[in-house]
Amino acid sequence: MSTFSLEPATIHDSGDILEMLNEIGHGENGFHNHAYNLTWKEFKAYLDYSERNARGLSLEKGHVPQTTYWFKRDAHPVGIIKLRHELNDSLRRQGGHIGYSIRPSERCKGYGKLMLEAVLIPARHLGLETVLLTVFNSNLASRKVVEGCGGRLERSDKGICYYWIDLT
Repeated sequence: MSTFSLEPATIHDSGDILEMLNEIGHGENGFHNHAYNLTWKEFKAYLDYSERNARGLSLEKGHVPQTTYWFKRDAHPVGIIKLRHELNDSLRRQGGHIGYSIRPSERCKGYGKLMLEAVLIPARHLGLETVLLTVFNSNLASRKVVEGCGGRLERSDKGICYYWIDLT
C-alpha cells in the first residue's frame, strides 16, 4: 500500500524534486513553474527563496507569503502545490490561495484530489476559514478535483472559474 506525504520545500531538497519540476515544464493552465529548467545552483537559490517566502521574508513587491509543498507517493515526488497565506487583489482575480500541478507521468491517478485535501490541513493551521481556487474554465480535470474537495463555484468570468472551499 502506498504512503503519501506533503512536505514543505527546503534548501535540503534533492535532484528528484528538480527532475519532477522539469517534467512539469514551464507551466500550464495558469500554474507558473519558476523552477523549470534551472541549473542545480539556481535550483538551490529557488529553494532558499521558497523557504524565506514561506516565512514572509524577501517578498517581491505585490507578492504574499506562500509555502511551496511537494506531494510524494512512497517518497517519490508526484506534484507541487503552493499555498498562499493571504489574498491580494491580483490573486483574487487569478491564482487564489492554492495553485498546483501533477507531473505528467503521474496524472489521472487521483493524486490531485489527495494533494489538495492534504494542503487544506496547513491552510486551516494558518487560520484560513475559506480558500479561493481559480481554475480555467477549460481545465475540466482540475475543476473536478476542486469540486471533489468541496469546492463551491461562486462564479465564472472571462474563462476563469472561482471556487471557494470552506475549512470550518
